[in-house]
Amino acid sequence: MAKKKLNVGLIGYGFMGRTHSNAYRKVGNFFDLDYEVVTKAVCARNEERLKSFADQWGYESTETDWRKLVERDDIDLIDIGSPNDTHQEIAIAAAEAGKMILCEKPLARTGEEAKPMVDAVEKAGVPNMVWYNYRRVPAVTLAKQLIDEGRLGKIFHYRSKFLQDWTISEDLPQGGEGLWRLDVNVAGSGVTGDLLAHNIDTAIWLNGSIDSVSALTETFIKERQHSLTGKVEKVGIDDACIFMAEFKNGSLGNFESTRYARGHKALYDFEINGEKASIAWDLHDMNRLAYFDHGDDSIVRGWRSIHVTDGDQPYMDKWWVPGLIIGYEHTFIHQVADFLEGVAKGEPASPTFKDALETQYICDAVLKSGKSRAWEKVQKV
Repeated sequence: MAKKKLNVGLIGYGFMGRTHSNAYRKVGNFFDLDYEVVTKAVCARNEERLKSFADQWGYESTETDWRKLVERDDIDLIDIGSPNDTHQEIAIAAAEAGKMILCEKPLARTGEEAKPMVDAVEKAGVPNMVWYNYRRVPAVTLAKQLIDEGRLGKIFHYRSKFLQDWTISEDLPQGGEGLWRLDVNVAGSGVTGDLLAHNIDTAIWLNGSIDSVSALTETFIKERQHSLTGKVEKVGIDDACIFMAEFKNGSLGNFESTRYARGHKALYDFEINGEKASIAWDLHDMNRLAYFDHGDDSIVRGWRSIHVTDGDQPYMDKWWVPGLIIGYEHTFIHQVADFLEGVAKGEPASPTFKDALETQYICDAVLKSGKSRAWEKVQKV
């Protein structure tokens, strides 16, 4: 049976544009889907670089105005890979045009900005999803499976961190292409929205909703030159954030993120402690899940390292023989596959815009607490 073509229009050709494009081009090679993904068009402002990107990744056409892309009848899905301040306007327009939508994380700069996006996709009834790709690491998906099976029992603790070191230099400017994450007007926040949003999304997926938070945030370098204006301007983002959390299930959470941890480029990990067992995962060894089961005989009880590469473990039947690892890029392929399977079945694939709104509200509460130095309740979705 011939597969139905699904034409993708991508907005943005940066780092995320590459990861998404790779996923679109590879997903059909490894997953048996009802849809054949066609990289139909890519949109960005720099025409020369846009053409080069389109040629490299096999896009059939280009646009320099996202509005024209959204209006095209030959586009089925809009993929928003542009900076955070553009997400709302593009998503609402795409929803009103009846397009499926995939959006980079975080969903928007604030919960207030994100809520109309949720309303728009729900009113239009269009399939939607946000690129929180770490859910699709097979070891993390296995952790979800173990928790849902009750193997950990009652959860007591969830702790997680995401550490980087790329903004330590005082000479680093803020704003503009490549450095927009340092510009609060474009990004909305610093490490909270950029890094901790990943930790939070994974946490609420694995351990349920967060009720309240208490945070400390810090901006270590108070002023930076702006790339676009050339002027020295106040830095409005958070360079570092530490927060405690109370989960709805009664467990306690501890989260940390910074871009000032010298020696760390992308240290993302979590550990969960339950009454029966504990699990831990580290992005730097992403194919392994650490597991401790108190039910083991005492003479052999201890942490075990599960190599998540076997065919009966999440997603791995689509890849190589047992023992051979996969990488970061495969998480995006898994996400596209899950999204398209959901479209075929008429079922949403998580995280939807509404799921991502919960993460946004938690980020808002964290940033509010960082200023108030008090416990803050998380707004309910």
